[in-house]
Amino acid sequence: MITSFIRFKRKIAKKCSTVFTRRMLKEQQIQFGNNLIAVGMPIVDREKGSSIRIGHNAILCSSDYSNPIGLNHRTVIRTLAEGAVIEIGDDVGISGASICAVSRVSIGHQVMLGVNVQISDTDFHPIKPENRRFNKNPLDVSKADTIIEDNVWVGANAIVLKGVTIGRNSVIGAGSIVASSIPPNCIAAGVPAKVIKHLEGVE
Repeated sequence: MITSFIRFKRKIAKKCSTVFTRRMLKEQQIQFGNNLIAVGMPIVDREKGSSIRIGHNAILCSSDYSNPIGLNHRTVIRTLAEGAVIEIGDDVGISGASICAVSRVSIGHQVMLGVNVQISDTDFHPIKPENRRFNKNPLDVSKADTIIEDNVWVGANAIVLKGVTIGRNSVIGAGSIVASSIPPNCIAAGVPAKVIKHLEGVE
């Protein structure tokens, strides 16, 4: 009986978080497609003069029970500067990942972002020591577009750094740091991530 009650409670919570998330996105003038589902409340923040677009059938997981290995934090989708763009394609699943853009982050269709993945197009802080702590202008920081193509799976706790392209169908191993581009149709893992296997029979 207790188990049934918990399941019912989670079902209601999922419906509520979906309704509130859709309303929040509309209030921020964020474009999103049909059938968006939010399990728990994500953090979505659009800087003035920037844009965030989310495709159809997106699933945004921000609750501990939404993933069997748990989340460190809620899903974060945030533009940090005027003119920044975040594009998320159709049928994308995000589990407590962080996506931040100063320039452009593009995520293709049918992409899976595992628990606590971090994706950005910026270093967040200047390299020079005297500017690191107090520089409040994100445009003064090194940046480069980050692109994740269709059907990519990024494993739990992986970090995708600025200027990287991950080719279609590729898999990034859990805990990897992707510091350079990964070709299509392969498995890459490690620190830094390197190709360890090519996927056969995949177009």
